[in-house]
Amino acid sequence: MKVASINTFIVSVPYKRREVSAVVARDGVTDVLVKITTDDGLVGWGEACSGADAVSVDAALQAMKPFVLGRDPWNREAMQAECFEHGLWAFRPMTGNFAWAGIDMALLDLCGKAAGQPLYRFFGGLRRSQVSYFYYLARGSDDDLVQQCQEGLAAGYKDFYLKVAVDWAQDHHMVATVRRALGAQPRLRLDANGSWSVPDALHHLGVLAQYDIDFIEAPVRDHPLRQMQEVRARLPMPVCCNEGLWTEADAYARILGRVADVYCFSPYWVGSLGAFHRLAHVAHMEGLQVVKHTHGELGLAAAACHHVLLTLPNIVTGHQQTAQHMEFDIVRAPLPINTGPVWGVPEGTGLCVEVDEGALERAADNFRRQGQYLPYQQEMLRKEESP
Repeated sequence: MKVASINTFIVSVPYKRREVSAVVARDGVTDVLVKITTDDGLVGWGEACSGADAVSVDAALQAMKPFVLGRDPWNREAMQAECFEHGLWAFRPMTGNFAWAGIDMALLDLCGKAAGQPLYRFFGGLRRSQVSYFYYLARGSDDDLVQQCQEGLAAGYKDFYLKVAVDWAQDHHMVATVRRALGAQPRLRLDANGSWSVPDALHHLGVLAQYDIDFIEAPVRDHPLRQMQEVRARLPMPVCCNEGLWTEADAYARILGRVADVYCFSPYWVGSLGAFHRLAHVAHMEGLQVVKHTHGELGLAAAACHHVLLTLPNIVTGHQQTAQHMEFDIVRAPLPINTGPVWGVPEGTGLCVEVDEGALERAADNFRRQGQYLPYQQEMLRKEESP
């Protein structure tokens, strides 16, 4: 079995409502799908993250083809090492990782299908029979937030997530509103996207602690490391590290630096599902936990990460997902987390999901007509004043 062809498809799928944080204002997911076909007709699918620019990630994928074509899919880590060394992607590690993660996923899908096994068996087998996911609360009015909370509770969610650090007065009001609407038991997590200074983070989170915050994600910048270390030491709640886990080396340094209690990252940042699995075990050896991150993802990436989560010893409840926000997906059967928080053991081989060719074409046409869903809106950009 050798790789015969690699095809890529840039696709855009809209959200049901805009995602707003201190950093982004985004209306959907744009990713690059990777289809790898072998000389005996087997097909594997992967999903590469678009990052800042989907076209540049697609260009990276085209540049990586010579390291994969004609090769044995089982030797994916050797291919990656050669690609980053001889292809010089070590000098552009984040773009390289965003792109290679899609190839890695497709190769693993191929290997699973060839072996007649689901992906989780490649990572040590099952440690649990299900994984839970969070409910992503969109910033909004009191009535809107209360309605979102009620819908999430009715669907069985126990972990809720809200972006803060946009406007302090609004942040405080919204957190209070959400906690009242949720009641005492559900876990409430906040994400500041690294936007506060150390003094502001300590002050704001000292006030918000009364609302029983499960953890605060990225309260301050990820560098220098001592910022997160100081905030973690002084806060009355656990801290989650997200920004700054950009590469294997970055993630390793921050885990060993103990900048947080929980580490939120994904295969996109560290380049492969295998690296995600290995670094999660490093965190486990340090007595720390992992939560799966999403930049916004479609069904292929969601399924691949779910397989790994089923095998890890140190995951939290309530992993990140965007399935509930998507207008549609590019996989044939709806993911279990489209309508609820729990996803069990997938049945089938490889990723255990199938691409819907019609939905793929619809999403590709969206990209052709509208381009990428940018992470910002024009009104967010600072305009120069006339003299």
